[in-house]
Amino acid sequence: MKTVIVDYESGNLHSAEKAFRRMADEGGAGEVLVTSDPDTVRAADRIVLPGDGAFPACRKELFDHRGLFEAISERVTDGGQPFMGICIGMQMMATKGLEYTETPGFDWIGGTVEAITPDDASLKVPHMGWNDLVIEHPHPIFDGIETGQHAYFVHSFQFQVTDPAERLAHVGYGGPITAVVGRDNIVGTQFHPEKSQATGLRMIANFLRWTP
Repeated sequence: MKTVIVDYESGNLHSAEKAFRRMADEGGAGEVLVTSDPDTVRAADRIVLPGDGAFPACRKELFDHRGLFEAISERVTDGGQPFMGICIGMQMMATKGLEYTETPGFDWIGGTVEAITPDDASLKVPHMGWNDLVIEHPHPIFDGIETGQHAYFVHSFQFQVTDPAERLAHVGYGGPITAVVGRDNIVGTQFHPEKSQATGLRMIANFLRWTP
């Protein structure tokens, strides 16, 4: 089995690569490759799309790599291979983002990425640090993970999901903030699983053995 982490020059991939390789080795889940090559993506059994920074910049970088998004889409939407988006990689699954300017997303999960506006004025933006997950819908990605376990966040925009069934988990921060989305063969996390210690490593291990 081959898992690819897509490199489109948006963020430091070292920690994600290290975490995925560790859990793949421990679980006998095959090899983990970091690549920007569309042909390698087309041969992948699982695809991970990370992302750091701003929605418009990440989308531009991804689409500037000729043929890369097409390869991802072919493998995920046509081929049904498991996909995980992380942080901006999750946000780009939305219909559109409103960071700086309206920017189209993949429209894989309906919704809009909007600025975080906590009900409590004392809460600062960005939402940064540890927060407790509230699991809303069971999913194999949560095997061994319970409500109350924490994950590490750093973001100023949140994914407002249209269909409540596709918001799998949230955290509280002056109101609910989407933490995990998913449907069919795709999942996404607003937090960084590679930085979320035991909870994040367990989620990575679950993804590597998930067979939707």
